[in-house]
Amino acid sequence: MDVKALFYILLLLFTISSAEDVLLNVKGVTNIATTDNNFICATLDWWPENKCDYNQCPWGKAGILNLDLGNRILSNAVKAFNPLRIRLGGSLQDQIIYQFGSHIKRCPNMIKIAGGLFGFSKGCLPQNRWDQVNDFFNKNGVKLTFGLNALIGKNISKVDNKSFLGDWRPANAISLMKYTISKGYKIDSYELGNELCGEGIGARVDSVQYAKDITKLRSIVNRLYPDVTTRPKVVGPAGFYDREWFDTFLHNVRPGVVDGVTHHIYNLGAGVDKELINRVQDPYFLSQIGQTFKDVAVTVRQYTPRAGAWVGEAGGAYNSGGKDVSHTFVNGFWYLDQLGMTATMNHKVYCRQTLIGGNYGLLNTTSFIPNPDYYGALLFNRLMGPKVLSISHEASHYLRTYAHCSKNGPGITVLIINMAKTIFNLSIMNDMNKQMREEYHLTPKDGNIQSDVVLLNGTPLMLTRSLDIPLLKPVLVSSSSPIKVDPQSIVFVQLKGFNAPACV
Repeated sequence: MDVKALFYILLLLFTISSAEDVLLNVKGVTNIATTDNNFICATLDWWPENKCDYNQCPWGKAGILNLDLGNRILSNAVKAFNPLRIRLGGSLQDQIIYQFGSHIKRCPNMIKIAGGLFGFSKGCLPQNRWDQVNDFFNKNGVKLTFGLNALIGKNISKVDNKSFLGDWRPANAISLMKYTISKGYKIDSYELGNELCGEGIGARVDSVQYAKDITKLRSIVNRLYPDVTTRPKVVGPAGFYDREWFDTFLHNVRPGVVDGVTHHIYNLGAGVDKELINRVQDPYFLSQIGQTFKDVAVTVRQYTPRAGAWVGEAGGAYNSGGKDVSHTFVNGFWYLDQLGMTATMNHKVYCRQTLIGGNYGLLNTTSFIPNPDYYGALLFNRLMGPKVLSISHEASHYLRTYAHCSKNGPGITVLIINMAKTIFNLSIMNDMNKQMREEYHLTPKDGNIQSDVVLLNGTPLMLTRSLDIPLLKPVLVSSSSPIKVDPQSIVFVQLKGFNAPACV
């Protein structure tokens, strides 16, 4: 036996001996939380191509005003979710007017200007672009949340140059809605304003005033959409959680005004931060944001229990994400952990910033080719149902596990995130399942966690020749063997025969 062969044998023996056996405890009698059936959501933004951070301009033509809606990959990527929830909004939405109504004489292009909110002038959504956007959404199956300009009619405070005072003036929004209704365009929900709560990002609105404004929006929606079966929801405030502001806001709205309480998450720091690559792999850091999710859920339950908590925008790293991290395999440790964690905290929707645009897009900004997180989102969407189950283990904190009733079909699906450089052999307590289980193992190309190519069960996920999303096929494994989870990998496991009364 040569030295090379001996080395590989020794390496194999070491790998086998270093694997850790773990027992998972899934409690399937009752569910602990419930998500919306369309929990997975992605955002589209207003940023023009000259939106730049850290001497880079990663948005290209991904803003909604110049996005190539005829791109076949984009169409197929959206269609694969059947349907995909999309939130159209972002930092610039409170500077957008709509080319509807006789009082709108001009439809200006947005340009960079000194002193403008976020460095840009006011812009306009042309009528023909709204038609094109809705045609795309209708053809490809989209549940749309549209973010309205909440600052129309308000004046900047002379005291702090950040607070906006006065009542929201809804005339332009009403014109948009009336046109939308006349064309038969479907809107799932309207959201008022973007990041105006608490201290605000760029601008702020007082919580009592915001409650008054969103109550006005509710009244308008009820009047224009008299059929409750097709009436859009009203959601807000679309900003970072501030307990005092949120409590005061919700205390000042009547029950039934708000259908979703939306908040934003950028817990990884700046996109340029050198610690970003370490934070997405640090379970202790990733767990810290759990308190915010819990606090939001408690606030919603206390003040408006019929509404649901939504993560309305989450890009991880702010200022367009990290150029060497946010679009790569390793970002999935943060993203899929966020999906699992928020679901257990009774959040109904989770909107990823972005579908396309910036460094954190699910799709590449220029080629439109799906990044690794796209496939993680698609598998979560197809496999994880709305009923969330309790799951626990006593192994490493670098092993994260989440369980739901399966979305389509019997049994449960378990999401496993292994951030460790260790193999885990997992068994499920009291699993009397005799059926073959289905496993989906996601790993990075060549073992490089900063690769933007992901493998499913060892095969690179690539678009087909016709630019379709590839089939996501599981491997069938005997239920008598443990679930082998490779180092730094993500696994979905579907157990159709698992006895979970909550899932019946």
